[in-house]
Amino acid sequence: MKVLSVVGARPQFVKEFALTRALRDDHEEVLLHTGQHYDAELSAVFFDELGIPEPDYQLGVGSDTHGRQTAECIVGIEEAIESESPDCVLVYGDTNSTLGAAIAASKSSPDLVHVESGLRSYDREMPEEVNRVLTDHVADVLLAPSDRAAETLREEGIPDERVHVVGDVQYDAILAAREHARNASTVLDDMGLSPGEFVLATVHRPRNTDDPDRLTAILDALASADREVVLPVHPRTEQRLRDDGRWKEYAERLRLVDPVGYLDFVRLLDAAARVATDSGGVQKEAFFLDTFCLTLREETEWVETVECGWNALVGADPDRIATGLTAPEPDGSKPSLYGDGTAATRIVDVLEDRSTPEQADPNPIRDR
Repeated sequence: MKVLSVVGARPQFVKEFALTRALRDDHEEVLLHTGQHYDAELSAVFFDELGIPEPDYQLGVGSDTHGRQTAECIVGIEEAIESESPDCVLVYGDTNSTLGAAIAASKSSPDLVHVESGLRSYDREMPEEVNRVLTDHVADVLLAPSDRAAETLREEGIPDERVHVVGDVQYDAILAAREHARNASTVLDDMGLSPGEFVLATVHRPRNTDDPDRLTAILDALASADREVVLPVHPRTEQRLRDDGRWKEYAERLRLVDPVGYLDFVRLLDAAARVATDSGGVQKEAFFLDTFCLTLREETEWVETVECGWNALVGADPDRIATGLTAPEPDGSKPSLYGDGTAATRIVDVLEDRSTPEQADPNPIRDR
């Protein structure tokens, strides 16, 4: 079996880290990096730290409007499909890279395989929501991380035979990365931090960074925390603060640091008293690492983490952020929501079954 895997942004590198090891044992994988995340700390460092094989294709699309970025992805991925003739094109999540690959694959012969299908924020103003919905509805194989995600797909009319509940491949990755980070990362010592004595924060979504009032409300609330707040600054966020002349002010009130490598970030997240973030991926990583999460959005794709008490939707409301920063952690045992850390193996099993139809599971959505 020959698989063309498409990545372009940080969360996809992490998932690729888990899946490529299971896939390359018995099959051929061609890796294409669109270059949607082009900053070294957001891209190349993940390949270096996680041991992901060097990409076979580098499109270098970089930053641009949604339309131009997606269009460049379509052209480059279509050329790779024509050159490689893969059996399937595998995409992750909800980025413009994902949508570009979905369009290219849907208009050619390989199957389109979507890892992390069925997630919905129900906010069509989010570009990611549009990307994930469109990708799901043209995909041939939809790999859902949870029963809820599979039910969403069923409600949208996607046939059961296309849907497989495999668990979350990001859980596979974080289990391996956590132990590696505890042994290899020196970030806590380097920053003079003690476990449980600081708050980790990330802010990068345009809805927060491009609205001065929201960004100010979030940063002011974080700056009022009774613990030190460590904020690895996304390039977009830094640019907004510098353009508005507010960088110096917040550099004095928060610990603004350059983006950190993945293992250092995992170590920080593992050791933090809690995390405040607008990232979907970080919400899940926090859940996996038993770190209480404040989500700086009004909605989440990971509703199960809110329902079980490990995630609080606080948006840009200073009062809700302040309450979340001091709220006690949930009582009782944490539920297992996204599989058992073997999603990558399950994904490969699904693809192998599809390549030998006579052995395929006739009721995948129910039995996996």
